Amino acid sequence: MKEKILDKATDLFLTLGFKSVTMDDLAHEMGISKKTIYTHFENKTKLVEASTIALFDAISTGIDEICSLQKNPIEELYEIKKFAMRHLKDEKASPQYQLQKYYPRIHNSLRMKQFDLMQNCVVDNVKRGIDMGIYRPSLNIDFISRIYFTGVTSIKDHTLFPEDQFPKTQLMDDYLEYHLRGIITPEGRKILNEIIHSNNE
Repeated sequence: MKEKILDKATDLFLTLGFKSVTMDDLAHEMGISKKTIYTHFENKTKLVEASTIALFDAISTGIDEICSLQKNPIEELYEIKKFAMRHLKDEKASPQYQLQKYYPRIHNSLRMKQFDLMQNCVVDNVKRGIDMGIYRPSLNIDFISRIYFTGVTSIKDHTLFPEDQFPKTQLMDDYLEYHLRGIITPEGRKILNEIIHSNNE
């Protein structure tokens, strides 16, 4: 039952936002009593925390699996983007913003975990790209990995990138292309252009 509550809560949080969903909403949605929820989760904060950890674990496992395939580094970034988009739904309710505003401790802890995960993944991606001759050899790898993380997290800020002006899928595509065009060699550009061309067909 605990897993079912967690799955449903995560689904609702991502669809409607962490603040918007109440324990009453969750109980009603599942057709159970609030008491049942409180048997497994002491309060809503504990539920939010468990939900963000479960989501992070699912995404990091998926990213690890993609990285373990040792694909071409440019393709790999597009695969990771697709995977993350599937997991995070449309985020119309801006769950990231609500988490930051109403649960700052959980948000900060999650951000550090995301940073560690992405840092390892992007550093490895850049090193392999340099070795293959598709990323420029003179890159400052630590700088690139940190600036990439900063960009990925900043474009989720709806105050900077309002959804009506910047639809999320397009925004992610634009950011990834922006990142890659700054680090690729002419050889890498051929691969990138092929991917963009096939995505537009």
